[in-house]
Amino acid sequence: MSLLPAFLDLRGARAVIVGGGRVALRRAHALLRAGLSVTVVAPEVQAEFSGLPVTVLARPYAQGDLHGAALVVAATPDARVNAQVVAEARAQGSLVNDAADAARGSLRFAAVAEEAGVQVAVSTGRELPMLAQALAQRCAELLPTEAQLGRWTAQREAALTLPEPQKHAALDTLRADIRRALGAA
Repeated sequence: MSLLPAFLDLRGARAVIVGGGRVALRRAHALLRAGLSVTVVAPEVQAEFSGLPVTVLARPYAQGDLHGAALVVAATPDARVNAQVVAEARAQGSLVNDAADAARGSLRFAAVAEEAGVQVAVSTGRELPMLAQALAQRCAELLPTEAQLGRWTAQREAALTLPEPQKHAALDTLRADIRRALGAA
C-alpha cells in the first residue's frame, strides 16, 4: 500500500485523543505543535497532561466523543476500544491514527526533522519507527540554518526580478549553491 505524503494545515481544528498514556502524550505534543485544539478522553492520564493546553475528560471513551473532530487518535491499551474509536472516526470522515495498529487507521505520524521552518517527515511504510527516527535524525544534520535560508530566499527573490536569460542563470547558480551546501552536488 502506498501512503500519500502530505503536510496539512489543521490549525484550530479539533483533535480528540482517546487514551492518556505515554503514546497519547507524544501525540498530544505533536498535535499542539501543529496548532490543533486537543481534547483527551481517558479515565487516567499521565501527570504531564496537566501542563498542556488540552481539555481532559477524565472518563472512559463513549460513542459521540469524537463529534466534530477533524483528527482522532486511538491510543488506549485496549484493542477493542481502539477499534471502536477507529470505526466511529472513519464513519464521520475524520483522519484517524490507531497508535497500536497503524494499518487500521487512515493517518500515520511520521518521524520529523525541523529547522528554521524546513520540515522533513519520514515514514517507512512499515512498522519500523526506529528506522524512521534514525532517518529523520540523519536528515536533521542536513537542514539549513536560518541564516542560510535567509540568504537563499533573498537570492531567489532577487533572481526573480531579472530578465531572461539572467533570471535562469541566477536560479541555476542558486540551485547549485543549495545542492553543494547540502552535499548533493
